[in-house]
Amino acid sequence: MAKFNTAATRPAAGNGPIVAEANPSTVTYEGGAGYVRDTKSELFLLGVANMVGEDTFYEKADDRDARFAQLVGTVAVDDVDWLTRFVRWLRTGANMRSAPLVAAAEAVHARLVAGPHGGNRELVAAAMDRADEPGEFLAYWTGRYGRTVPKPVKRGIADAVGRLYTERALLKYDTASRGFRFADVIDLTHPAPAPDKPWQGELFRYALDRRHGRDGAAPEALRTVRANARLRAEAAADPAVLLDADRLAAAGMTWEDVLSLAGTRLDKARLWSALVPSMGYMALLRNLRNFDEAGPRVRNFFAPPGMISSSRWWMRLTVSVRARPSSSRRSTSSRSTTVASSAATARRPGLRSPATATLCASTGSVLRPCPVSKTRTRADSFAGTSSTVSPSATSRWAMCRPIPAQPSTAHTRSLNRRPAASIA
Repeated sequence: MAKFNTAATRPAAGNGPIVAEANPSTVTYEGGAGYVRDTKSELFLLGVANMVGEDTFYEKADDRDARFAQLVGTVAVDDVDWLTRFVRWLRTGANMRSAPLVAAAEAVHARLVAGPHGGNRELVAAAMDRADEPGEFLAYWTGRYGRTVPKPVKRGIADAVGRLYTERALLKYDTASRGFRFADVIDLTHPAPAPDKPWQGELFRYALDRRHGRDGAAPEALRTVRANARLRAEAAADPAVLLDADRLAAAGMTWEDVLSLAGTRLDKARLWSALVPSMGYMALLRNLRNFDEAGPRVRNFFAPPGMISSSRWWMRLTVSVRARPSSSRRSTSSRSTTVASSAATARRPGLRSPATATLCASTGSVLRPCPVSKTRTRADSFAGTSSTVSPSATSRWAMCRPIPAQPSTAHTRSLNRRPAASIA
């Protein structure tokens, strides 16, 4: 008679990367058994789901943000190396934007108050991966802690500036709608040009001149900026120049800029056809409806599984299709793309897929609409973010097999066991 291999056998709790106590010592919001986790595990689970400033099913935004700051501060003082790696992964691997910035800012502040030195500069730099984020970081810091910016924060931002500021970034993100322009960040942090970017010094000077009203022609070294200025000047007199796909790409023109310059003077189908070759994947997804309405002959840019599976946004196809399901042409293309992407996922054992998380979501906490946008659910929001919080394609969950594990916190709260997945 079997003593161990029985239907009631369960894995030992607390042996995975998420560390929790073996026996419940508290209760959940709904009164179920609550398992206390260690600080890093709690921070990880909150970080990958923290949209910052948004209410959730069980927690108000202010309470959630305060809990996040408290957890970050505790870990920052105890293990800054682990936190730096987590913040970097949170930004680049989990594809979260606000949470890493808040985590880095709160961590550095906690360390400065507590007294530990070293590591703060690297922690700040790790939180940024897009050129508008140095300004975003400064906006958060000054809004929370005042205009005094400590040296480690300045140096970390300066490191990120050297890595992220380019001509195309200047054209896209340095706009009057920002509280902190590129020049403001440069003035505050005094970054040095990156060794592998000899033109960056000219870029910094041009950004400062533009911000402070010293308008003039861009230096010869800034070829993209000069091409952009020429194209804009010519488009004012002859908008047909905007139909040249090569010139649009060389000038670093975004689709928003081109549509604004063209107005109603050009045929939208021809304009989109010129824009598509230089558009990024997220921009393509956002404009599926516009492609459909304008009727451009856009080839199947969405079909290659490699392009989709390597993108951070491939599950957003589902949301894009939902925006206008009446379009049979786009729906058919998108469905075939999603199938191809799912097949590519299944062929790579162990890949943790955001698709699985979305397909298996069943609780009200993730299927209720977001407070900011009532047109999507929280499951949609996570579709293009973390690639580690969902089960792998070969796991019991993804393969619809029984799962002999403890229920998740969400399911414990809702008094439901986790259902088997059903993937159509």
